[in-house]
Order: sequence, then structure tokens, then C-alpha cells
Amino acid sequence: MPVFAHSLPAKPPANWELLTDHLVAVGQRAAEFAAWFGWAEAARALGRLHDIGKVSVPFQTYIATPRGEGAAKGPDHSTAGARMAYRLSPGPFGLLLANIVAGHHGGLSDAEDLERRLSPEHHPIFPYDGWEAHAGPLPQTRGLLPSPPWPGGAPPSGFGKAFLGRMLFSCLVDADFLETEAFHRRAEGQPETRGGHSTIPDLRDRLRVHMAGIDGRSDSTVSHARSQVLAAARDKAAMPPGLFTLTVPTGGGKTLASLSFALEHAARHGLRRVIHVAPFSAIIEQTAAVFRTALATQEDVLEHHAQAAWRETDDEEGPGGERKLRQAAENWDVPVVVTTAVQFFESLFANRPPRCRKLHNLARSVIVLDEAQALPVGLLRPCLAAVAELARAYGATVVLCTATQPAIRVQDGLDGGLDIPPEREIAPDPPALYAALRRVRVEVRPDKVTDAEVAARFAEVPRMLCIVNSRAHARDLHGAIREQEGAVHLSTLMVPRHRRRVLEEVRRRVKAGEPVRVVSTSLIEAGVDLDLPEVWRAVSGVDSIAQAAGRCNRNGLLPMGRTVVFEPAEASVPRFAREFHQATREVLRRHDDLLGLEAVRDYFRTLYWQKGQGALDALALEGFRPGALPALETHKDDSRFPFRSLADAFRLIDETMEPVVVPWDDAARAALQLVARVDKPSGRMLRALQPYTISIPAQARRDWLGRGALRPVSRALGDALLAFENTEHYDAETGLDLARPEYRQVESNLF
Repeated sequence: MPVFAHSLPAKPPANWELLTDHLVAVGQRAAEFAAWFGWAEAARALGRLHDIGKVSVPFQTYIATPRGEGAAKGPDHSTAGARMAYRLSPGPFGLLLANIVAGHHGGLSDAEDLERRLSPEHHPIFPYDGWEAHAGPLPQTRGLLPSPPWPGGAPPSGFGKAFLGRMLFSCLVDADFLETEAFHRRAEGQPETRGGHSTIPDLRDRLRVHMAGIDGRSDSTVSHARSQVLAAARDKAAMPPGLFTLTVPTGGGKTLASLSFALEHAARHGLRRVIHVAPFSAIIEQTAAVFRTALATQEDVLEHHAQAAWRETDDEEGPGGERKLRQAAENWDVPVVVTTAVQFFESLFANRPPRCRKLHNLARSVIVLDEAQALPVGLLRPCLAAVAELARAYGATVVLCTATQPAIRVQDGLDGGLDIPPEREIAPDPPALYAALRRVRVEVRPDKVTDAEVAARFAEVPRMLCIVNSRAHARDLHGAIREQEGAVHLSTLMVPRHRRRVLEEVRRRVKAGEPVRVVSTSLIEAGVDLDLPEVWRAVSGVDSIAQAAGRCNRNGLLPMGRTVVFEPAEASVPRFAREFHQATREVLRRHDDLLGLEAVRDYFRTLYWQKGQGALDALALEGFRPGALPALETHKDDSRFPFRSLADAFRLIDETMEPVVVPWDDAARAALQLVARVDKPSGRMLRALQPYTISIPAQARRDWLGRGALRPVSRALGDALLAFENTEHYDAETGLDLARPEYRQVESNLF
């Protein structure tokens, strides 16, 4: 009697997928994925075991029974494979394998939950006798291990073993998804829609052509420096894979230089893809557009972040290129990925299949961490441990790319820092490069400065930018200059489409030589290409001040631009910025050149010392030692890792802010009406609302909802996503009005 893995509605059993075929196919595909980092046979065993519980009579009855929408889930079919995995390799390694099989649908669990499932007394399941005939031969423990048993050197730490578990889990769940998808595609006679991307050498060659077309257009100092950086990036690509730094001042061409290094390096060493990681989605959009232009492609560059997440829906077809990118977002099987630090690092500590599918594709890839100084201080050590592990055991090359290189190397004195020797700096002679690209003079005001004084300076100069530390201060300062010609405001209290239009107008005015006076939060530092002769920056971290200075005389058209650092008189330092403010104040006492490489290094050393080593891994897990690394190290020898608890706790962004939609223009109103009319909004419909979405304090959201100012955008989503009824609370120049004092106090967003 045949045993099936998957059935097909309205088709006879002859068309269904045999369990043997599924187990062997998933095992083979998982092995191919894991071969990139040396664990092919363990992954093959996981694939052959993951669905053996489907042999049970109740599951075969369930799979043969027609089921409508909302039908109950079938009998447990993953615990059987978990128990056999543990029998296959009794002990810590078998426990890790068992967790992977048990969680291939629901996710990796904490050890206590897993052990209950492994115990027949606590978790009885239906008999699955005869599974061996379907799974095929399995190796003994020794055959599961690679040779040498721990690729990358000595046996790993507890962190390394947990990391391996997550990588093998990725291989299994992606293989399972892909093989199931392939079966249904073949059964329905549909063509293959995955793959078909350009090769890394082809993309490298296209980038060479593009760079040849823009290199040397100008004989300016800036152009010459950019050419030097590009040449050095190509030269250093010959070095063996591993950890690198790329330290280039703002405006030095590091974005395309880092892509050039990545593609040259990947082509030379047989690496599979380039993953560009940036801290903010505002940078992602701009970077992805630059890459698509430089590489003359649309479907080879995946832009993957919260506002561009591709949602798979039954009613969303889309053009072929979009389908490819939507599918590639599931597992990053595309030559170039541009993503956020949130998506990247939270995936590395995730436990659920959708988030983990992509992880195995990080092996043998080039990973560029853009604006590396923006790594969250409270999670710095686990983030660095993940970076080091990718290079140590998974053949990845990781580039720390920034204008203000943080002191996160062993050589900088950081406990748990990265070992990156000086010769693995890609940029040619960073001190000389910084001297050549010096385009601004930084002045530090000794006394506190009032908004009236800043407004008076705005009145004296026709083009100027002032960046402050909170959205409330930006609104107040803009109010002081509102009547001046060319006055504009930028903050995340404005919907993205509004901000984009304001920036377009600012750039038009700059190009036309018209007056433009900009008040902004730090969002303008996030990769916004803007060139003004004078910039004022409220005291913050040295890295933020350097980014602000990068908007001043950016293209070197003036002999020297002016950047003024000041302490606001009316606005106190926000709570979240106090540690950065204090570290900068200390550096100011020790260095005359605030933007020099030594001052930047001193700033990060001071910041990390102020917080203390424990504060660099501040993750709290109930029942475990404080910190992600200690929690994992505790179970180095028994593999009882808290996968679920760690995934739940690991968040790069404090989730106290919640999204709301503003009907800002006709397009927003039309999109809201369309979503409201359907029972199940598609991913494309919801993405149409993202340019009109703002994050606000949870208290403000609750208050406006209670007063009837907010309503659900869709019956299906309920209170998960709300929209304003009208623009009564939205100012045409400054955006959403959060003027009530309690809203300002809970605001914790730098932008």
C-alpha cells in the first residue's frame, strides 16, 4: 500500500507524492545546501527523517481526507523523526538534530519543550513502524560528522554549536519548502520560476563597464580619491576570504567601491552572492537603486526590508521579474541582496522557518556591513560573534564598511572583538585619505545655543541644514524659521512619500542655487545625498556628527565647508542619546580634530568602556545567565540551547512604536479604499500603504483609537494596522502632530 507525503485535491492518488520520493529529495537538497559549509551528511539525515511520522495510519487517513479552509491540523508527524534523530546519535549532537527535525514546521524550541516531546510518557504519538523502508539508509554518528569534524578549526563555543544548529535547520526547512513547492508546480504543469539569475562574474564585468564610464570624469581631489579607493578595492579582492575593514570618509565612494570589492572577491574565490547590510531602510532604497543602475539589472538585486517584504498571496501574480524577487526574498537565492541590519541580525538569532530559510545562503558569500558603527551597543557582542562565526566556519567574507570605524577589533582592546589585522584594511592609507577628503571645518560652540540664535543664523545664510536629536525639537525649531524663504522640515512624523517630495524639492533648490533652509532629525544622515555649504549639528555621537558633516560641502565644490556642533538650550538630551552625548563630550576634551581617525577610535572606546562589557551583551533570558553568549555557553556540552527564548528576546529595535497609515494624498486614499473593500488584502495592496505609514508611540495610538480618529484599514487585519480617518492631525509642513507632552516623553525614536 503506497504511503504519501502530499496529496492533491481533486486528483487521484496516482498523482500524489510518495513519502519515499519526498524524503530522498529533501535529504538530497539539504545535503547540497550544507555541503557549502561541510555538513552534507548530517543535513541529508535530517531530510530523510523529518517526515517519517507521516507513515502513521492516522496521518495517511488525514492526508486522504478532503479538507476545506480552516480545517484542523493533521496528526503530529515531526516528533517521530526527532526521536529517531536522537537515537541515531544519542547525546548532545543528537539533541541538536532532534530539535531541528521537531521544529521543521513550528520552529526550534527551548530544551525543556523538546525533551517533553522526546519522552513517550509526556508526549505520546501514533506508531510509525516501517519508516526505514521510506527513509532509506542512514549513517551512524561518525558518518554524520564532516572531516575534519569542525570546519574552521577547533570545536566551537556554545555559541558556535547553536549557530550550527540554526544553519542545519535552515538547510532542512528551505529544502522542505522548495521540494514541496516543486512537487505542486509539476503536478499543476507550471514552469519553473526560480533561478535564472546572472552569474557573479557577469555582474562583475557589468560593474567594471559602469565604473569605467564614471571614473575620471572630474580631476577634482574628491574624484581622484574615489579612484584610489576603487583601485585598492579591486587589488585587495585577491586576498583570501575572511574579515576586512573598509574605512572611507563620507563622499569617498565607499558604496560602489564596496560592491566592486565584493564582486571581484566573489568571482575570484568562487563565493556565491553579495549581501549588503545597512542600518536603515532609507539607505536600502537608495543603495538598491544605485546597484541596479550599476549592474544594469532589476531581477538580480533583491531589496529586502520591512517596507519591501514580499508577501506570498494566492491572488498576486505580478510580472515575472517581481515573482522572482518575491520568491528570492524567502531564501535570498539571488546574486545581490540589499537588506537591513534588523532583517540580517534578527534572522541570525531566529528560530522560525520563514526567518531561518535564508541562513544557509550566507555560507560562502560576501557580506558588507555598511555603516558598521551603527551596530546596537546592547547587542554588540552577540552580533560580532555571529560575524566572526560566519567567517570562521562558513567560508564567508565580511567587510566592516564605514566612515567612522568603531573600535570593535581585538587590536582596539575590545574583549570579544574581531581579529582583523591592519593589512586587511581595503582602503589605501586611511589617514591620508581622510586628509585628502577633508572638506569641512568643524567648530564646537562652547555655550548652549538657543533656537533663536540658530534661526538668526538661518536668516543670515541662504542655504543651511540643522540636525537635532528629536522630532519634537525639529518641529519647534522649524516653527522659528517657518517664514524664511526655502524653510523645510524633515522627520519620521512625515509619511515617507511626503519626505521624499520634500527632499526632491530641496535638491532642486540646491541645484538651482535657490535659498533652502532645512531642519531635520538624524534621518537625513542615513545615506541622503545632499550638499550644503553650512551644517549645524546638535551634540550627539561622534559618528552622527561625522555623518552630518558629510552633508556639508559633500562634493568639494567649496574651499572648505562649515559644520557647527552645539548644545541646544531649549531641548534636553533624549534619554536614549545620553551615553553617546557623554562620550562625545569626553572626546572633545582630548582631541582638537573631532573627526580625525584617532578621535573616532577614542569615542568608541569611551562609549564601550562607559557601558561596561556586560552592557555590550545585555540580552535578558529568564532562567539563564544574563547575555546571549553566556546563556549559550552554559550549555556548550549538552546542547540544551534556549532557541525560542533567544529568538523572542533578540530585537535590534525597541518595539514601543506602532505603525499607523495617514491618508496623505489621493493615492493613499485610493489604496485605503481598495484594502477596505476586500476580505483578504494582497501583499501588493498592503505595500501600497507603506509610503503613507508612520510609527508613533503606543499610547498615542491607543488614545486616537479611543477617540475615533483611527480605524482598522481592513476587517481581516482588525487592530493590527490602523489608519487615520482624515488629515486633521497632520500638518502640511511638519507631519503628524504629537504635541501633547505625554507623547513626547515616550518618544524614543532618533529620527
